[in-house]
Amino acid sequence: MASLAWLLIPLFAAIGAAIWGSWAARDRTAGDISELAGYARFREAMGQNEPGAAKAGADAQRKKDTVDSV
Repeated sequence: MASLAWLLIPLFAAIGAAIWGSWAARDRTAGDISELAGYARFREAMGQNEPGAAKAGADAQRKKDTVDSV
């Protein structure tokens, strides 16, 4: 009877591994559309300049032009 118990342990391990493997390999592409839309909104928001950032960029360019002309 003890040998039967020792043979059941690998059997249960193999069944558990098969269940876990099928779960890990499942198709998870259903949520990609909403995630990609959120990423697109994030990129759009990061691409917009703040009102003060444009002025700071212009000031930096003006300083660079002044240094280059000297």
